[in-house]
Amino acid sequence: MFISRLERARAKTVRRLLASFLLAVPVVGITGGAALATSLRVAPPSGQVAAEYWLADAAGSVWAFGGAGNFARAPGSAGFSSPVVAVSATPSSNGYWLLSSSGTVLAVGGARSYGPGPAGLGRAVVDMAPTPDGLGYWVVSATGSVDTFGDARYFGSLTSSSPDLEIVRLVPTTDGAGYWLLSAGGGVFSFGDARLFGPGAGSPSAGSPPASPIVDMAPTPDGLGYWLLSADGSVYSFGDATYAGGAPVPAGGDPAEKIVPSPSSGGYWVVDQDGTATPLGDAEGVPPAQALLFSPATPGDRAVTFALEQLGKPYVWGGTGPGGYDCSGLAYRSWFEATGTYIPRVASAQYHGAGPAVPWSSLQAGDLVFWGTNPANWESVYHTAIYVGGSQIVEAAGKVVQLNTLGQWGGSSLMGHGVRP
Repeated sequence: MFISRLERARAKTVRRLLASFLLAVPVVGITGGAALATSLRVAPPSGQVAAEYWLADAAGSVWAFGGAGNFARAPGSAGFSSPVVAVSATPSSNGYWLLSSSGTVLAVGGARSYGPGPAGLGRAVVDMAPTPDGLGYWVVSATGSVDTFGDARYFGSLTSSSPDLEIVRLVPTTDGAGYWLLSAGGGVFSFGDARLFGPGAGSPSAGSPPASPIVDMAPTPDGLGYWLLSADGSVYSFGDATYAGGAPVPAGGDPAEKIVPSPSSGGYWVVDQDGTATPLGDAEGVPPAQALLFSPATPGDRAVTFALEQLGKPYVWGGTGPGGYDCSGLAYRSWFEATGTYIPRVASAQYHGAGPAVPWSSLQAGDLVFWGTNPANWESVYHTAIYVGGSQIVEAAGKVVQLNTLGQWGGSSLMGHGVRP
């Protein structure tokens, strides 16, 4: 039972947390009439923008953030016989496709299905990419074998590969008359009208393996260059692609997943798997809605995943689940159930003693964020939420557990920092 497990955990940490419990003001959830008259202004997080994106997990669950469409799933389409390995948005961002490792493709929203059927391809695949008009797509395996569906044209596959060559992405040219295959080691292979500007079958560092796996590639609009992105946020430019810097992933942070060129190609966004979008060069605001595969890599990721699975459950004052939650109860149970980490029960005590302080600019998935009437006084805290990424949060507020933005009430009542359990 949850209570017996909780009591065992409490016995291990009661001395460390006793001061927090004795001093805490017993605030257990947000109140609609919280007074803000004495609040001090706290600057909202810098360097982050409230992004629009979908997060998909290996089981096929998808969560929509910001303005990304929350599309209903077709009856009977919730399960896959093999893990989801890729999610791809339509060119108009009115839907997305999910791809399982066996080659099954599920179309959601405005995305159209062109095959294969539920049986998939009968072999392992790793990525898919839509044609420019969204009326077809390519599917590629780790060995570089390409299949086409709808109006996607076939321009070739890798005919031979070494055992250590792992294809991770297929990237179409802007006109759909060719594509590149990208390996985790940085090798680039061109087909159709796709041109090769380097590094060929080598790597971005001229023959030396990159320090971190290459995860994405984006062409310039004229097709005369491209950028490569590694999981650690490093960016490599080739041809006429402008280099505008990288977005280093902090220790323990979520890996970078996508690079999105700005409209002028004078910059780009580096998007981490949790939805955090870092603009570089002349990129401003938010990138177009991105479809991201969320693979829990940190304890915070696992806490976020648990919290997302509670969406739609009712807000219950003092609730710690499983039937309902208040704000601090959701944070409390998410961290305990997902990671075994025991934190104080009430919001003010969580701010005071759940873990080290985290600057707004360094928030990571799973960190706790707080609101209070006086940012200088931890006892004034009246609400907590779980940070997801891209300035998005999951919280128990109003009537249900829901998604929202960190700046939903402005910055006036945000406390001075986040907390990492």
